[in-house]
Order: sequence, then C-alpha cells, then structure tokens
Amino acid sequence: MPLDMYAEELLRNYEHPGNKRAIQDASISVDEQNISCGDSIKVYLKLDNGKITDASFEGSGCVISMGSANMLLEELKGKTLGQLERMGYKDLLAIIGIDPGPVRMHCATLALRAAKKAAFAYEKKPVDTATKEL
Repeated sequence: MPLDMYAEELLRNYEHPGNKRAIQDASISVDEQNISCGDSIKVYLKLDNGKITDASFEGSGCVISMGSANMLLEELKGKTLGQLERMGYKDLLAIIGIDPGPVRMHCATLALRAAKKAAFAYEKKPVDTATKEL
C-alpha cells in the first residue's frame, strides 16, 4: 500500500474511532499523557483468562496519537497479556503502516505505552524498561 493510503487509514481511524468509548466493566484502565505535546489517553482492557476480550480508549490529541490508538486497540482484541507485554514500537508501526519519525513517535506510541502499563499493572508486575522508553 502506498504511504498516502496508510496516512488516509490513520486519518479515517482518527475521524471515526470505533474503539473510542469507556468500558464500564473493564478489568483495568490506565491514564497516560504525552508531556511534550499535551495528548492524553485512558486505555481500558477487559480480560478473560489472560486474554483481551475488549479494548478501548478515551482521550484527546492529534491524528497520529488518536488514530494509532484506535488501530492498536482493535488489533489487541483476542491477544494475550503476554503478547501485549512483548509488543514494541516496531509492532505498532506495522499496525499503523507509517513511520511518524522521531519527533512524532511519542504521539504514535502513547496508546501502546498505556496498554502495556495496564497489562503489567493487572499482573502486578513492574513496568519493563522498553515500555518506559516508548
């Protein structure tokens, strides 16, 4: 797919975020902010036997942060907590289809950082260094 088609997909997910909603009976939720630009997100995960059965978010921010959040959370449905915990920025780039560059990478990884922190918190494990560096 050409780069502009990936950008259009990101924009479509920003404009029509099917996963932008609270999950009232979420197993865990985590708030996260991008201090460099002011984007903020709350990620909700609903779990059953270590598997993500639903994932959503609430928040505000740029096209990259909110579009990426919607695409990531759709991808997480059906995955295990272990799979989420092992995800890195390269996995996210494969999902969103574009590389936002070093200046906007924190925007793209905001939801991934929040989702991974939620997984670690749910399992009562410390957040790993890779997640802290997202």
